[in-house]
This record gives sequence, structure tokens and C-alpha cells, in this order.
Amino acid sequence: MYHNLDLDHIDLTQEPPKEEPARQCYFMAKAKKQVSAMCEAAGRPMTFHVETFGCQMNARDSEKLTGILTAVGYVPSGTETADFVIYNTCTVRENANRKVYGRLGKLKRLKEENPYMRIALCGCMMQESHVVEKLRDSYGFVDLVFGTHNIYQFAQLFCQALESDAMVVEIWKDTDRIVEDLPAQRKYPFKSGVNIMFGCNNFCSYCIVPYVRGRERSRSPQAILEEIRKLVEDGVVEVMLLGQNVNSYGKTLDQPISFAKLLSQAAEIPGLERIRFMTSHPKDLSDELIQVMASSDKICRHLHLPVQSGSTRILDKMNRRYTKESYLDLAARIKKAIPDIALTTDIIVGFPGETEEDFQDTLDVVRKVRYSSAFTFQYSKRSGTPAAAMEEQISAEVVQDRFDRLLTLVQDIAREECAVWEGTTGKALVEQVNHQDESLLTGRLGNNLLVHFPGERSLIGKIVDVHLTECKGFYYMGEMIEWLYHQ
Repeated sequence: MYHNLDLDHIDLTQEPPKEEPARQCYFMAKAKKQVSAMCEAAGRPMTFHVETFGCQMNARDSEKLTGILTAVGYVPSGTETADFVIYNTCTVRENANRKVYGRLGKLKRLKEENPYMRIALCGCMMQESHVVEKLRDSYGFVDLVFGTHNIYQFAQLFCQALESDAMVVEIWKDTDRIVEDLPAQRKYPFKSGVNIMFGCNNFCSYCIVPYVRGRERSRSPQAILEEIRKLVEDGVVEVMLLGQNVNSYGKTLDQPISFAKLLSQAAEIPGLERIRFMTSHPKDLSDELIQVMASSDKICRHLHLPVQSGSTRILDKMNRRYTKESYLDLAARIKKAIPDIALTTDIIVGFPGETEEDFQDTLDVVRKVRYSSAFTFQYSKRSGTPAAAMEEQISAEVVQDRFDRLLTLVQDIAREECAVWEGTTGKALVEQVNHQDESLLTGRLGNNLLVHFPGERSLIGKIVDVHLTECKGFYYMGEMIEWLYHQ
């Protein structure tokens, strides 16, 4: 997608441009020159490793970091012994923070042995002021710290870090800027995430994300659609549209547009075969979106619709702004319009004040909606959120008991829901060679289920017809019928 980016012909004797992304291209050219000098001095290539914690938004950000590092001359290492290590952090749970601190201790020893090593930290965890203070006080060997709002400045900050003996820290509290047209190195050449918006306005009482990602801001539909067209030209057949709450896309634009309308326009792009999206907030999912999903063959029959709790009382304490009844009505309307859809969800067990009756409401929703899978979590305090200060925190023993009962029910229903497709034929995007058996390929169906079947490596990235011969609980074994080659 960025094959024509020519850093060697940027004039570094001139002042850096003020406009973006030209400014970052200037610093990429400068970084490339510095990296080349390091390679020559070391007598070997400089290596890098990007470690991603957290959500799909972070994964997409890591692809951008990887693209820039590749463009300036680093080569991927795959391990933390690399010359440049970046932790792209998550802060949804506090144990994620502790994990990062623990990993930094190992990096300190590696850096002492490698004079070329640089360490950078970015992502949501860096948006917390106490984290940055701790890094300054106890982890002075870290070279670069930046946040979620200015990740596009990575090339510029990288140059500063190479030239400085002190930690470079650049954290913005918030921003209305969106700069996307920079290199990205995709994990898969045939599918890609596409950011359509950033931030969140919902302020669920248990969630830190709005405080670290900022308020909602949407990219223009023209920029999004043009990015998708370029991705298709570069061999992409499937895109996932990304946002903290895609259903509220477009509300902040000068000329508002609904997410459903954006989805319809994306579906019209020639060569694009599949569209996915996440995450959806139930309070904003419109009938228009349901109709668009039902009428398009390109939009995958999978919808992740976090419920979090089945109790209206707990949902109110969570500030979710819907009720048990309205959620069940929404799920019923979705299933009526799209009978073959796979619904998945997130559920939190043990939220402050949750009674056994509240928990039974959650089990009732699971039984009625019948999710194809669910991410289940035990509530844990997240400092900085209203829920952390709530009274009636639930004991660990009670939470564990409820979690175990929920997990049993979720898994039993999911097995039954997955098994209904046994004996049918579905289209699978071939993603990779199977990890356990190299004679098999692994593909993903439109409903997000995996299927393993015999096939040649040349089929990776192609969409093939697979007969689903045997359900193995949460995945299928299959046999390929025929495959469709996409130019």
C-alpha cells in the first residue's frame, strides 16, 4: 500500500514541513539515515519487536508502528532481544500494568548488554499520569514514552529518542487531530483493520477507556473509503472497521453520517469481499444498521454485542443506558432479520452490588439470546473509575462461584449453536497453515468460526467453499469443495 514512499529523496537540509503527514515522512527519512549508520557501525541489521497488549485498536496501532520501523530500515526480530522493543500497552485492567512493569525488568538487563538497544512504551497505559511518573522515577532506562493521541508522531519522537540521553516523553491529554496516511505493516496481507473513529463518550462506570482514549472523533467517510480502496488494490479481501463504539460513528462530523450508511458505501467497493466491524454498543445499534447487514452479502454474519450484565439494576449502575428488556428485544430483532447471524458478547460477573437475583438475570439473557461465544470476566477494581469507589464489592469466593456457573452455561450453549452448521457448506477465508497439523489449513467462516481442512499453502488469503463435516465444539473439521481466486 505504501510501496511508492521514497524516503531517500527527501531533502533533510530543509526544515521539517509543518503539515502532516509530510512532516512525519521527513522524520522517517531522517530516522532511516540514523538507522543506516547504526547498522554500519554494528556490522549487522538493526532489529525490532513490537509487543501488543489489549484490543484490536491497539493491534492496528502496532501495525502502524511496525510499518514505520520497517520503512526506516529495521527488520523484525520476533523476540525481546531486539535492538528496538516497543510495548503497546493496555490499561483496561490494573494487572495489565503490573505485567508491563515486570517485563521492563527483563529489558533492563538486555539493554545493559546491547549498546544499540532502545525501549519505547506507548498505548493506553501511558495516558495515566501516575504511570509516567513511575516510569521517570523507577525505569529511567526507557528511551521513549508516548500516548494514544499522538501515535502518528512516532517517527518524529523516534528521532528525538535516538538523539537524546534522557527519556523522551510526549503525552497529550486529548486531541481532535486524525493523521492516518502513514505506513502500516499488516499481520495478514489479505485482511486489515481500518480505524473509522477514535475515543469513547459512554463512560461506563467500570471502564477507563474514555479517560485514556479521549472523546469520540470520527474520520471522514471519504478518507475511510479511500483507505479501503487502496487496501483492496494491495490484495486485501476483508476489512474490519474499528472503533470503541462504531454505532455512534459520524456524529461528530461537520456533515453527520450514520454507521449504516458508511457500511453500505464500503460494501459497494469492487474487489472487497468481506466486511467486519467492532465494537457495537447496544444503545446505539439502529434498525437501519440491521437492515443494511441483512441486505448485504459482504457484511459477515457475526455481531459482537456486549451485554455486560443481564440485570437492569446492575446495567444502570454500570451506566450502560439500556435495560435487560431492551437488549433482549434488540437481539430478537437482529435474529429475525438475519436468522443465520452469530451473536457474541462480553459479560462481567461480580460487579459491585450484584445479588444472586441479578446474576440469575444474566443467566436468563444467556439462555434467551444463545450466544455463539462469550468473553466472560470477573469484575476487578480499576482505579480511576466510578465503580472502584462503589460499596458492596463482592467477595472473591462468590464471584468465582458465579463465574464458574456462567462459564458452564455459556460453553454448553455455544457448543450447541456452533453444531447447527454441521453438514452444511460455508465460505472460509484461508488464514494460515494449521498450528498443530501442517497438512491442514485454517480458515475463518463469515460467522467467525474456524474450520480446519486439507489444502495447499497457495490457498492462504483466498476464499474457498468448505463442507463442514464435523463440529468439534467451538471449531469445525471440513473438506474443501472449490475455491474462488481473487485477483
